[in-house]
Amino acid sequence: MKKLLLFCLLVTSFILQAQKKTSTDLDKQIKEYDTYVQAALKQWEVPGAGVALVKDGKVIYLKAFGTRDLNTGAPADSETLFSIGSTTKAITAVCLGILVDEGKLSWNDPVSKYLPEFQLYEPYVTRELTVRDLLLHNSGVGNTDYLWGSMNIPEDEILRRMRMVKPSYSFRGGFIYQNIFYIAAGKVIERVSGQNWHAFIQARIFQPLGMTRTATKLKNIKDANYTKPHYRLQGKIQVIGHTNDDEVSAAGSVWSSITDMSKWTLCMLDSSKYPSTSSGQTPGDRLLKPQTWAEMFKPHTLVTSSQFYPTQQLTKPNWMTYGLGWFQHDYKGHKVNFHTGSLSGLIALHAQLPDASLGYYFLGNLDHAEVRHALMYKAFDLFSLGGTRDWSTEIKLLYTNLNNQQERQIASLEAQRVKETKPSLALTEYAGKYTDPLYGTVEVSVQGNALRLNLNGVENGTAEHWNYDTFYGPWDKAWYGKFAVQFKLNLFGKVEGLVLDGAEYKRS
Repeated sequence: MKKLLLFCLLVTSFILQAQKKTSTDLDKQIKEYDTYVQAALKQWEVPGAGVALVKDGKVIYLKAFGTRDLNTGAPADSETLFSIGSTTKAITAVCLGILVDEGKLSWNDPVSKYLPEFQLYEPYVTRELTVRDLLLHNSGVGNTDYLWGSMNIPEDEILRRMRMVKPSYSFRGGFIYQNIFYIAAGKVIERVSGQNWHAFIQARIFQPLGMTRTATKLKNIKDANYTKPHYRLQGKIQVIGHTNDDEVSAAGSVWSSITDMSKWTLCMLDSSKYPSTSSGQTPGDRLLKPQTWAEMFKPHTLVTSSQFYPTQQLTKPNWMTYGLGWFQHDYKGHKVNFHTGSLSGLIALHAQLPDASLGYYFLGNLDHAEVRHALMYKAFDLFSLGGTRDWSTEIKLLYTNLNNQQERQIASLEAQRVKETKPSLALTEYAGKYTDPLYGTVEVSVQGNALRLNLNGVENGTAEHWNYDTFYGPWDKAWYGKFAVQFKLNLFGKVEGLVLDGAEYKRS
């Protein structure tokens, strides 16, 4: 009996020492990661950010940095709201999954069953498009972000205009990122549940998970603790205006804090179980049935290199796919699920390394600061897979080279200008209203020796004569870059239309 007791004491002592060592190792890793995060954010000059890590069912790192507004210096904290952008998509997918679990719809139901008014250019695609297809960017319809980025029209009108968009490739024959189909997914949720997407996601996701600092759109935020977007213009980081993303809803309009998103990260990593911070939920209960949760992360669409992130040049994945609201690739032999969120001046990234029960979330307020990727891979290395690569420096160099390449391309284009040409007509002859049923309206007026363009009452810019009947210049919102507008003349030398960013408009 004494020998058994001694053995039990030795085993207990060994376990306690092992636990203490594990705890000490984790503390060292967290300290090392925190040091790296601070250095990386400084390297990328990010004004403000929030970073969260969860591992083995616990939040092991949660911290906010910097300022939410460079103009005021107001500090960012763990409750500061940032746009989560397209990481909203995974939440919308879960909302559909809840309805699947309740037997109210099937992934393979035709979308026309719920949205008969949602028509696409090809009747065959309209007939065959399923609820699952809405989430997979495989419809054959190319990017149509101009319907919300360059217009101020309601969601129903955005969806109505999709019938005029010619396909870019064959149905289910490839991958092109497509926000509008997620708006349609939000409408399906409304038709099936009787609640609009905003109310449904609050009642079925945010409230149960205790996400009390999360809003479905910017205009719903009730206090001043939210970030401003920032952009590097002429070498200086400046505060810019907010993108009007309220009408993109289920595709990317959610705002949240790093504290709340750590709760979502826990839930999604642990088979959709409610974390301990949930409101009135039974421990162990789930948002989704296990098989429906697993469906979220199955590879559904192959993603080509041209449609994936430039970081692939460094990570060199063997495969790249898309699940239900998640990009996926292999890293050091392990599957990674992740998704970014990007609006002008605002960024997010949600990622999982499921094999290691490790989750990561990043929120930031500097346009396309890809430190978000660097801190993801650093977390995977440090807390699970090993390695000492300086991801921040490598990714910074990668994107610096890509930006330089883009600037050289712009310079090359501008160098092709044919000099010593004149407009065919007096500037006043170009003034007028130009319309297209899909792209909207361009109003052209004369301002001195230049033309002023107003696009759908949303974007304004000034273009000077470039060559022949083409004018070139900047948008008023400098972060939109420059544009070229080409006027088309008929056989009698009268202006009959214009081409702006590849879109053709007829003179009214």
